[in-house]
Amino acid sequence: MAGEKCEFEQTFSFTPLPSKMPPFLQDKDTLSLLMKWSMLGRISAQSYCFDQTFYPYSSDKFALCFFRDPDVVSSLRKIEAGAWVPLDKPAVRVDVEPVLCTKVSMELFDPIYSCGILRPSGHVVKCFHEVYPDYDELRQMLQDEDSEHFYVVGREEREEFLFRLFKHLCFGGELCQYEDTIDPYISTTKHIYKDLISVQKDPETKKISVVSTVLKVCACDESGQCYPGGRGEEQTFAYLIVDPFKRHVTLFSHWYGVGNFTL
Repeated sequence: MAGEKCEFEQTFSFTPLPSKMPPFLQDKDTLSLLMKWSMLGRISAQSYCFDQTFYPYSSDKFALCFFRDPDVVSSLRKIEAGAWVPLDKPAVRVDVEPVLCTKVSMELFDPIYSCGILRPSGHVVKCFHEVYPDYDELRQMLQDEDSEHFYVVGREEREEFLFRLFKHLCFGGELCQYEDTIDPYISTTKHIYKDLISVQKDPETKKISVVSTVLKVCACDESGQCYPGGRGEEQTFAYLIVDPFKRHVTLFSHWYGVGNFTL
């Protein structure tokens, strides 16, 4: 949890980068899927540059400075009662959860293809659910610990940002139209992940590794939680994705609700 030391120690200043829109928010096929999943217009990725060296141990301080920076506060909007409103106030506290982010391929999802969740065609197997009539084995694996398939993807792999992103897309927004096959979820996860995460290649070993630090964040002002939202809804989320070499940070957010119906 970030405290009040931001002013008295190393501080970070941020400058918006409005021209740095990630490609997935400009890709018509991706936007069409986000519309189908009721996420269009409710998912955002805003980028900023910052002025000091970032180290993972300073994540709490970095996040607090971010949500207290005047240029950030004036540029951020959030959804309240279905309408976009400015953030207005700087945060007094930011809850920060470091998120594992090491994956440079989609191999993490390989077990899903051979455990009974999918048919050989890639179609998701339907199953009975007392609450959700249109339920399937994929969503059961993602959220139900009693599912026989819950740990086909290992406990640590489930904590990876890549898996979290996939899960967010699979559940979508309030009027999500779920896919019959897994391919759209996998391809969109890959596209967005590639746009958000920075990697580097070791010149000697040629091995590619992730250099980004991912932080799940929740900012609070005097009145309580102010960003991303006041509801304890898993599909309302915000992540700070930090590139320490470029000194860029992207705030990737989504507010659960009814998305836009037109591109």
